[in-house]
Amino acid sequence: MSKLLIFLLSLTLLLACHTAQKAQNPATAATPTSMAVKPKTDNPLVSWDKKLVDLGSVKKGEKRSMHFEFTNTSGVDVQLEGVSACDCTTVDYPRGVIPPNGKGKLDVVFDSKDKDESEKIDIDLIFKNTDAAGNPRIERVSYTFVLVK
Repeated sequence: MSKLLIFLLSLTLLLACHTAQKAQNPATAATPTSMAVKPKTDNPLVSWDKKLVDLGSVKKGEKRSMHFEFTNTSGVDVQLEGVSACDCTTVDYPRGVIPPNGKGKLDVVFDSKDKDESEKIDIDLIFKNTDAAGNPRIERVSYTFVLVK
């Protein structure tokens, strides 16, 4: 992996785990954007069935599963380099090439055992594909929950 990619993954993981959102409605809570890695928006590589999952009420210590599905709409092969998320989140993602119009799926498991408050959790997907400037293409999906102790 390139040094830039390792830096981006480290920064995103650090921010994802330390940006708890105290809000009455965590679905509307926003991650601070001044330091967060922002997904690229020029000509999306993929289209998503959904980019946000609201888990609703989650008891402390409970595990929840969810998935995000995407379609390669870029017209070229795409491949994920890696995925970055909070330590509370396990993501299984496709590791091979996804051809144009092909589909991919993220299987996500959230473990609330170490959580003390409601949050919005971001999952950043770093693609091997790059933009015109040679930067890695990044997509972001998220989920929210209301912690019940």
